Amino acid sequence: MVTAFDTGVRADTARSVAETVTDPELPMLTLADLGVLRDVETPEPGRVIVTVTPTYSGCPAISEMRADLHRTLTEAGYTRVEVRTALDPPWTTDWISDAGRRKLAEHGIAPPGRAPHTQQGPVPLTLGPPRRHAHCPNCGSEATDELSEFSATACKALRRCRSCSEPFEHMKEI
Repeated sequence: MVTAFDTGVRADTARSVAETVTDPELPMLTLADLGVLRDVETPEPGRVIVTVTPTYSGCPAISEMRADLHRTLTEAGYTRVEVRTALDPPWTTDWISDAGRRKLAEHGIAPPGRAPHTQQGPVPLTLGPPRRHAHCPNCGSEATDELSEFSATACKALRRCRSCSEPFEHMKEI
């Protein structure tokens, strides 16, 4: 059997391999694009420890992400792959890369703006309707309406453009 040690696979190679794994719910994005891939370490030959942070603690796709990372790294020659989940600090849409934001828009999903809070610690509770705004990914218009706070996944809302009349999803700011 070929191991990571035998082939000279290094930590930067393990990271490169892990960065190819796509998100199961947003397959146009890699876990790195989404900002979910936090860390990749190779503490000893053939062993890889990957740390991921789900988009929210109850994310139903986390088990699929873990399985895809494990399979991809094993296929690349790593004999001992461990995928850890870190919830602190919590994931934020600010971690989505510029490339990830472009890919979302190219696939008809309005990328999130900057998260409404950036301080550490508890998130302040504010009552009232959310102030979400999204440009239409089809025509670029600012004239859009939220049709539903939730779409195909909890992290997206369903909107419609008043200019081109096209419906689209918007990844919510978290």
